[in-house]
Amino acid sequence: MARLSTELNQYFFHQVSAPQVSLKEILSLAGERVFGFLFVLLSLPSALPVPAPGYSVPFGVALLILALQLIAGRTRPWMPAKWNDKQFDLVSVQKIIKAGTPWLQRLEAISRPRLTPVCTSLPGRTVIGIAIALMSISMMIPIPGTNTLPAMGIFVTGFGLLDDDGAISLAGLVLCVMGGTLTTLILIFGYEAVKAGIGLMRGGF
Repeated sequence: MARLSTELNQYFFHQVSAPQVSLKEILSLAGERVFGFLFVLLSLPSALPVPAPGYSVPFGVALLILALQLIAGRTRPWMPAKWNDKQFDLVSVQKIIKAGTPWLQRLEAISRPRLTPVCTSLPGRTVIGIAIALMSISMMIPIPGTNTLPAMGIFVTGFGLLDDDGAISLAGLVLCVMGGTLTTLILIFGYEAVKAGIGLMRGGF
C-alpha cells in the first residue's frame, strides 16, 4: 500500500485536472483505511499554519459526524449524500497538500503497527472518537486559537489510527488534551473579557 503522502500528491497534482475538487472525490481516496485516512485528510487544512478559509467549519462538521460513528462502533463511515457536491478550489487544496507533505512524511518515517489495541479495540476507538469529537467542535468555534492545536490533535491521532500505531495515536490524544485545555482557557478569558466590557459600558452611562 502506497504511503499517504505519495497518494495525495499523485492524486491532487497529477490526476485531477478540473479547477475544483468535490468532497466526494476527497472521500473516495479513503479506500480501505476509512476513518484514519479521513481524520488525517479533513484535519490537515486547519492543522497547518497556512491560510485555509472556509475549511474549519465544514470539515469540523464532517469530522464530528465521523467521530460519532467511531464511538458508535461503525467500521465504515457514512456521510450525507448532499455533501458530496461541496466544491473546493484545487489550487488551495494543492497548497495545503504541499505544506502538509513534510509533516506526513515525518510521521510515515516512524510509523509502524504497535500498541494496536489502542486503535483496534472498542474501548480504544471509543476514546479516540470522543477526543476527536470534542476537537472537531473546537475547530468550528470562530475564535482565533481554537482551531489549529485541536486539528493537530485530530491529525496525529488519525494518523495513528490509519497505520494501527497506538503510540502515535496516544501522542495525538495528548495533543487533543492540550487543544481542549487551550480552547477552554480562551473561552473562559473571552467570556470574562466580554463581561468586563459590558460592565464598563454600563458603568459609563
